[in-house]
Amino acid sequence: MPIKSFRGLIADAAIDSISLHTNDGSTGYRIKKFELMPYEPGGSSQESVVKIYTIPQTGTPTATMNFSDNTLLGAAFMALSDSHVYPVKDIVIFDNVTFNQDIYITHQNTGGTTTAINYYIELEMVKLDLNENTVATLKDIRNITS
Repeated sequence: MPIKSFRGLIADAAIDSISLHTNDGSTGYRIKKFELMPYEPGGSSQESVVKIYTIPQTGTPTATMNFSDNTLLGAAFMALSDSHVYPVKDIVIFDNVTFNQDIYITHQNTGGTTTAINYYIELEMVKLDLNENTVATLKDIRNITS
């Protein structure tokens, strides 16, 4: 299936959204790649937590990661310091989850700075039959109301 890619620069304590919904919900997506890159390599220290959700996030993003959260699609941590040439990165994606609605990206810099971070996401497009479409849509609705 085709791959769609998205990239952006997300500010500290910000929430971005990627519009994926369609009128009939017959196109699903799975995350295939999720990467982070510092805004200013070789610059100031940075400790960033970036997460991808299936439902809108409210309030200020947090740095905590709860893998029991059914709305979490992926999480990444990147640490960069003046004393390390290469950043430390840890990225987890749940590539077995298919969704057909918008996704939301959050960023929290826990390193004492307000530095933004670049992200890159690749989504595999999946054609959903009527049953898969209904299941994906109902899961999103249930997660929004709970």
